[in-house]
Order: sequence, then structure tokens, then C-alpha cells
Amino acid sequence: MKCTTQNQLNRIQIVLVETQDAANIGACCRAMKTMGLSHLAVTGGREYDENRIRTLALHAFDLWEHAEKYPTIEAAVAGSILSVGATRRRGKFRKYFSLTPEQLSEKIETCGEGTISIVFGRESDGLTDAELNICDMAVHIPSSPDFPSLNLSQAVQVIAYTLFRSSPHAQGYQPISRTRLGEVTQTITKSFEDIHFYKQNEKEEVGRFFRDILARAGISENEAKRLEKMFRKMAAVSRHKE
Repeated sequence: MKCTTQNQLNRIQIVLVETQDAANIGACCRAMKTMGLSHLAVTGGREYDENRIRTLALHAFDLWEHAEKYPTIEAAVAGSILSVGATRRRGKFRKYFSLTPEQLSEKIETCGEGTISIVFGRESDGLTDAELNICDMAVHIPSSPDFPSLNLSQAVQVIAYTLFRSSPHAQGYQPISRTRLGEVTQTITKSFEDIHFYKQNEKEEVGRFFRDILARAGISENEAKRLEKMFRKMAAVSRHKE
């Protein structure tokens, strides 16, 4: 059942496992915030230079200020209904299958309410087999076999972007329905009729012409309303001059 009562992006927690460079944490904060993610968790007891974090995070430094600190991955994902380890490596002791970011987005949409943790490993070697197996499933970012390794913040950015694209915040316009398309076409042909545009029996042909153009264009409701307003105004001006 799709979760509709809780904001999909607000329930995503990005977990960084023993990140080695503070600058990468800052870059991850920025990658997250640009895509509407705000919940950051960091594991391990490493101390970080906050100036380096701030330099890369810029106006996303507040994510670090409110980040949750955990000693282990287990503790970080304990309250999650789903935990997903990001990895590009396959192996005998790793997950049997791995989702793409798009498949992960679809999976999240079908989950019930609750926190979903996406876990990212160290810059040098990612997640260990044991760490990945703590997670419920794996996600990978398809990349060139000649150079498959992404920077930590790049990986966070790609997955965060994919999740954002599937959220209501990023939904593009919806083309009008066929019924509505017929109404717009009728407004156009009627307006031409009102200004005595047709010299012969052209109304049906003109209607087909505009309907085909508008259908191919895939206009939105706002565009449809504006077109109707323009043609009605054209007809009204013509009547006024008469």
C-alpha cells in the first residue's frame, strides 16, 4: 500500500558510515538539501573538522548541526522500517540482488509509514560484507565498467535526485485529457466562426487541424485556459468592431 500520509522525502534518512573526510560530509549535506532530504546520521566515533564541513555544505550546514550520531550501523537503522545499503560491488557474501535508484524509489512508495535509511560506506572501500548484510537490501548506481567508482557525495546526489524526481514536489505538468482537448478545440473553432473566418465548409477541417497540433504538444490545463481566453477575446474584439 502506497504511503500517502507521510511525506516521502521527510522520512528518508541518509546514513554515512565512518566517513573519512569532513569535506565529503559537507558535500553530502549539500547534495541532500538540494533534493529535499534533511535527516542525516553518521556512525563511528571520528571527530571532524567542522570548518571543512561548513566549507562544502555552505547553506546546508544545518543538516550537520542536527545530524544524529551513532556508534554502529545497527544503532543507526534500528528504528527504520527499511534499510538499504549503497554498493557497487557484488560478491558471494553480499546481497543476491541490488536495486537501481529508480527501483528503490518505486519500492519506497509501496512501504508503510516509517523511517527509511539509505546507508553509504567509506570513501576508500565502501561497506564491508558484514555491514551490507545488516541492511535489508542493496542499491547500486549503474556506471561505466571502465571507471565505476563514484565519489561519496556524488552517490548521495544521484540517489537523492532520483527520490526527489518521484516526489510530488517534482511532478511535471499533466497534459489535458481528450475530453478537455475537445473543449478547447471547440472554443477555437467557435471563435473563428464568430469572426466569419470560414469561407466554405472549413470548420471541421480547422477543428481537426488544431486538435492534432494541441494533442501532439501535450498542453497543460493552464495553457489550455490561456488559449481559450485568447480566442474568446479575439472573437469579442471582432464583434465589438462590428
